[in-house]
Amino acid sequence: MKLLAYIAFGLIAASPVAAQDAPLAPMANEQLADPSKEANATNLMETLRCIQCQGQSIADSDAPIAAAMRAEVRQRVGKGESTASIRNLMIQRYGEWVSFEPKADGGGLLLWLAPLIILIGAVFASRTLFRKPR
Repeated sequence: MKLLAYIAFGLIAASPVAAQDAPLAPMANEQLADPSKEANATNLMETLRCIQCQGQSIADSDAPIAAAMRAEVRQRVGKGESTASIRNLMIQRYGEWVSFEPKADGGGLLLWLAPLIILIGAVFASRTLFRKPR
């Protein structure tokens, strides 16, 4: 019974290691031959958020989904698509959250205004909590 438990534990512990060895998408780490196109692709990749890492751009992330996104950006830039159309495609596919630069309308407006709203709320809350009694 102990042997079976050790085998099960070994399989469970080894599964994340095996998952990390997944092959990267083609062109994920290969630069484009044209330096100007590669610069455009890199600039775009730095403005798109990795949906797995959440705090990193797809240019900085080592996650497999980020590699797939990098590969798609490079392929589309290599074919001559504009960075705006590629950005719109990624936002359409993964949601507005994928962009480090959300639009300032609709839900994006809430993202831009949220810090100000929180600050105003904190000021009013602190005034009421720390007001001297009369």
